[in-house]
Amino acid sequence: MKICIIGTGYVGLVSGTCFAEMGIEVACVDSNAEKIENLKYGRLPIYEPGLEELVVRNQAVDRLGFTTSLAEAVEGAEVVFIAVGTPPGEDGSADLSHVLGAAQQIGKALTHSVLVVTKSTVPVGTTERVRDIIAGLTDVDFEVASNPEFLKEGNAVEDFMHPDRVVVGVSSDSARLTMERLYKPFMINSNRLIVSDIRSAEMIKYASNAMLATRISFINDIANLCELVGANVSEVRRGMGADPRIGNKFLYAGLGYGGSCFPKDVDALIATAAGLGYRMEILEAVERVNDRQKNVLVEKILRRFGDDLTGRVFGLWGLAFKPETDDVRQSAAVFTARELLRRGAVVRVFDPVAMAAARAELGDGVVYCESMYSATQGVDALLLATEWKAFRVPDWDVVGRMMRGRLVLDGRNIYDARELTGLGFEYEGVGV
Repeated sequence: MKICIIGTGYVGLVSGTCFAEMGIEVACVDSNAEKIENLKYGRLPIYEPGLEELVVRNQAVDRLGFTTSLAEAVEGAEVVFIAVGTPPGEDGSADLSHVLGAAQQIGKALTHSVLVVTKSTVPVGTTERVRDIIAGLTDVDFEVASNPEFLKEGNAVEDFMHPDRVVVGVSSDSARLTMERLYKPFMINSNRLIVSDIRSAEMIKYASNAMLATRISFINDIANLCELVGANVSEVRRGMGADPRIGNKFLYAGLGYGGSCFPKDVDALIATAAGLGYRMEILEAVERVNDRQKNVLVEKILRRFGDDLTGRVFGLWGLAFKPETDDVRQSAAVFTARELLRRGAVVRVFDPVAMAAARAELGDGVVYCESMYSATQGVDALLLATEWKAFRVPDWDVVGRMMRGRLVLDGRNIYDARELTGLGFEYEGVGV
């Protein structure tokens, strides 16, 4: 079986590589010639644990190829995936120009019957628009389907290889059978394929991300109230999570959600509803809480040191929006660094993999350090923004000798307050 994947970004590259790992012949196509050339030599545009090894291995056995020619990639393919970006527009709605552009290219390149599958995160009704565009450009028979992705950055390869569910939206038995055959290698132990109509599949993706974002904002709202009333959100979370109707996932207080998915998907769902004359009032509140939450560490610093931070030095551990990725989009850490710089502070930063990506956002305004410990040199306070494993059990004796002050602001609640106070530090978490 041969498939074509249009787009070698996060979704396209992970999907194509994992399909190839299961023995499927995959042609990945992208208009960015430099990216394609780098991929041919095993140089990846993203950091994702385990992905580079799979790309190199499957290229070596000719199951995975990269090209800038859509006609070449589509030739002989049974399924063509659209996996291009859908960035937010100025009004929050999803920018579909890349998706619809891919549809036009497919319509011009088709010479045989294929199943065209939208894997990009798209508003309800987009797959039908893709169908109409292609139909207007070719007389070749084809079908369309929706197959939204549910990949967590930092765990994407594992998520794809061992999915908790695979959602497929189809309008015919032949499309369903093709998708079942394609995903059969991933369903050997348990069939987790969920088949729906196309519009429901598109909505499942947005509804899922919106629910997770809601849980994050909810527990952050509770955390802020806990600080005011003297409760501990970690204990509250344990009590809530023990209820099987609630569970404990995505109930960790912190600095809010970021990355490429939750912010834009919440925006897009709000915009979709607005376009139909309906308000998503819960999601509007979720977004407001999240925007406020990114400012938590800055607010704690301003309460301690005042509004003018000239002469103050702060160490920041973590720049990526979450561990195991170099993605800094909508990162609370980057927001925090910017706000501190704006108030005259010196900010010393370290992240295990996201330094280059952060430099593209922050420029040379911050001090990029070679290690987590050098980031604490002479600082008035240490801020933990991303809970990388490397930060979980630091040598506090070294940290204490390096710092000028003794304040530790834990934006992810990973440290033990009693331990740190016993070592002579001042500790503040979020909601604790």
